Amino acid sequence: MLPKRTLAALLVASLSAGCAVGPDYVRPEISLPGHYQDQPGSNQQPEKAAAELASWWSAFGDPQLTRFVSLALAQNLDLAQAAARVAQARAGLGAADAALLPSAAVSGQAARAYQSTQTPLGQVLSSTPGFDRYGSAYEANLGASWELDVFGGLRRGREAATAEYQSSEAGAVATRLAVAAQTADIYITIRGLQARREVARQQVQTQHDLLSNVRLLHSKGLAAELQVSQAEGALSQAQAAIPVLDASLDTLMNAMDVILGTPPGTHRAELTAPGGIPATPQGIATGSPSELLRRRPDLIAAERRLAASNARIGAAISEYYPKLSLSGLVGSATSVSSGSLFSGGASQATGVLGLRWRLFDFARINAQIEQAKGQEAEMLAAYRLAALRATEDVENSLSAFSRRQEQVLVLKAGVDSLGRARAASFSAYQKGVVSLIEVLHADETLLRAADARVQAQTESARSAVAIFKALGGGWESGASPT
Repeated sequence: MLPKRTLAALLVASLSAGCAVGPDYVRPEISLPGHYQDQPGSNQQPEKAAAELASWWSAFGDPQLTRFVSLALAQNLDLAQAAARVAQARAGLGAADAALLPSAAVSGQAARAYQSTQTPLGQVLSSTPGFDRYGSAYEANLGASWELDVFGGLRRGREAATAEYQSSEAGAVATRLAVAAQTADIYITIRGLQARREVARQQVQTQHDLLSNVRLLHSKGLAAELQVSQAEGALSQAQAAIPVLDASLDTLMNAMDVILGTPPGTHRAELTAPGGIPATPQGIATGSPSELLRRRPDLIAAERRLAASNARIGAAISEYYPKLSLSGLVGSATSVSSGSLFSGGASQATGVLGLRWRLFDFARINAQIEQAKGQEAEMLAAYRLAALRATEDVENSLSAFSRRQEQVLVLKAGVDSLGRARAASFSAYQKGVVSLIEVLHADETLLRAADARVQAQTESARSAVAIFKALGGGWESGASPT
């Protein structure tokens, strides 16, 4: 048994050791610009801006878009996998916590033996007075052990497990943001294709009406057969665009069902119902680049991985030092009868102070420390690169958003002008002033401009989604691990 003073001193040393070997983690400073190059102005209060960023999909003012995003966040299978990864990391943290605590186990056994008299041992024992060929043994014990974390190796391990758990939580949030953004992007693209299909359908109707007029003129001898063929060719060309758009719509509707965690075709009826391209939000509050470090979940995950790698350096350094442990056993054992198992004579107790020291293994420990330092350097570079790429994402999305809005305004004015030009050319054709070729050319130009305007509107809304995703929208930044 250990002397009481020695035992008390070891317990005090283990419990009161406030420091642990290895470097303490300090969050690195990342140098980022004070504002974005294409940062739009916003008069919103910070609280309101944060609230809008947390549920950014509602800023489009489309109830069906909001519904689909909500369904995706509730049913998406990528999110289910992310939640399972968080549960695994939580279990790892629980194991690291348990390593700091004593462990105990209860054991017991009962044995019944029969001794043959034909064996050498049996022959010797059979000549002993009172020899009993049958024997019974009973034992019951309570054992406990505790590794004393004198040099903080276990605490460093717990730090690493905590940071890994926080990283997995942030990773799950990053997956949530990606799913919401992808759902919104698919929905907007579907509405854009439907708008393009409507433009193509209107063009088919226009070409059909033109063909009817040309045939009427031909029947009166006022138009040549060539003009009829030209009008028929233009109609076929307009009709050929629709199946291509339908195929793209089918693909995207199937993609929407999959991201919602449902079989393809489940929500097709809802998506087929008429609906315009969601209105592009205005006055998006972007904040400053430095806020990305606290808001974007992928950056938080990268920073937490860096913290975990830093803690592992301390865990590796702790292998230089001896490991101390306490263990003890209290129990009872007898070979007579179960009635005397817990009698005073059957009791047994053991106390052990254990020592493990890798005294002649320092070369391997050195290698492990260098490996841990290399991993920490890798994670630091990854964190800095992730911050730069996050800023790049925001800059690119802001630039695209601004340029697309300019394009929409230009194309809208162009479509209005081309519409008037087409009406004038058709009126002139009916009067015999211009040829049918000019009317067909006006139709083709108007179709291209109208289709380009719809695409620009779609891309403008999609670029707004990209801004919200790049800013880390979709969750409360105050929930970030620290």
